[in-house]
Amino acid sequence: MPGIGYLGFLLFIAFVIITNIVKILKEYERGVVFTLGRVGRRAAGPGLILLVPVVQQMKKVDMRTLVHDVPPQDVISRDNVSVKVNAVIYYRVVDAVRAVVQVENYMAATSQLAQTTLRSVLGKHELDEMLQERDKLNKDVQEILDSQTEAWGIKVSNVEIKHVDVAPEMIRAIAKQAEAERERRAKIISAEGEQQAATKLAEAASILATSAGAMDLRYLNALQEIATDRTNTIVFPFSLRDIADQFRR
Repeated sequence: MPGIGYLGFLLFIAFVIITNIVKILKEYERGVVFTLGRVGRRAAGPGLILLVPVVQQMKKVDMRTLVHDVPPQDVISRDNVSVKVNAVIYYRVVDAVRAVVQVENYMAATSQLAQTTLRSVLGKHELDEMLQERDKLNKDVQEILDSQTEAWGIKVSNVEIKHVDVAPEMIRAIAKQAEAERERRAKIISAEGEQQAATKLAEAASILATSAGAMDLRYLNALQEIATDRTNTIVFPFSLRDIADQFRR
């Protein structure tokens, strides 16, 4: 019995040693190996990795695209409107060694940087631009994040602003502004139509004033239009010119 207990202890020690020597990395994983505290130029993996106990340690790094939800941020726009904005960022590790050596926790660092960058970029724009030019803002935030995380071996591939939440009183103000803008455009279109109609009437009056035949044709055309309705009583007036001609005779 004591022999069996000793054998079990030896097997346990062997298992611990083997688990510290033999490491298996998946296809999407890389291992940053430290030898007496120094790191190699390239990460190990994927596949079977053999480590020297005590002398070498390894840290796994996930190389897949990671999705991080940026919590809602309080942003004051350039036109002094307070909004809450949240976004989602897509990034991945392209250099496992730098991701481990250059920053303590690359996930937390990328998250904090995304929050500050989001507030900084959106604070330079007015509320209308936040609502209407979201694609441009996404690209601006993505480019800034990508340039700043490059030193950490991180590639930010995409940023999407999910929601821009505005206070209820601001929503009512925006609705009133949009309604006033629609009324302004309607009045402008109506005024332009009146101006064009007045111009055409003035041109027609000028032509009729200089051409007696044109006036007569217009007079006959008006009578024809009136005659189409049988309920009307038609009185044929004489023009002042005809009356004057009669007196001259």
